[in-house]
Amino acid sequence: MSRIDEDRAFIPVRIAVLTVSDTRTPQDDKSGDVLVGRIEAAGHVLAARDIVADDRALISAKLRTWCAVDDVDVIVSTGGTGLTGRDVTVEAHRDVYEKEIDAFGTVFTHVSMAKIGTSAVQSRACGGVAEGTYLFALPGSPGACKDAWDEILAFQLDSRHRPCNFVEIMPRLDEHLRRK
Repeated sequence: MSRIDEDRAFIPVRIAVLTVSDTRTPQDDKSGDVLVGRIEAAGHVLAARDIVADDRALISAKLRTWCAVDDVDVIVSTGGTGLTGRDVTVEAHRDVYEKEIDAFGTVFTHVSMAKIGTSAVQSRACGGVAEGTYLFALPGSPGACKDAWDEILAFQLDSRHRPCNFVEIMPRLDEHLRRK
């Protein structure tokens, strides 16, 4: 069973938060605020925060920019994971991914089912890896951000989580890019 091993050291990770929206501003970005609050309360570092419009090229460009810098370990986006014509965050993420973390969406759906029932099928939350950086696309509601953080990311981004976690394999995410 999963657990926190208090004998292990906590390693803070540097997390960027990207809100995808045509209407949100820094003053009313409730989902971004939820993520920032949880990131900082957990002891991690907010590496960057931004808002971009629901535009596939803009989203992909921002993700690539943050993946290319050394001071971002994880990118969490919120918004644009639904089914409407403007919801292109998932496609933008997949444009950037080198590898998809398939089970992230599955586990998120499972968590969501317990909260919102079959409405969970309308989310396309996803996760992946690019340039040694983890990327996660969450729905735009504060509740969905709370659920994803509290039920999944808080554990997987905690170096003390057992039996395994994302942090312990971070140094090996880009090993295929290094010379042998």
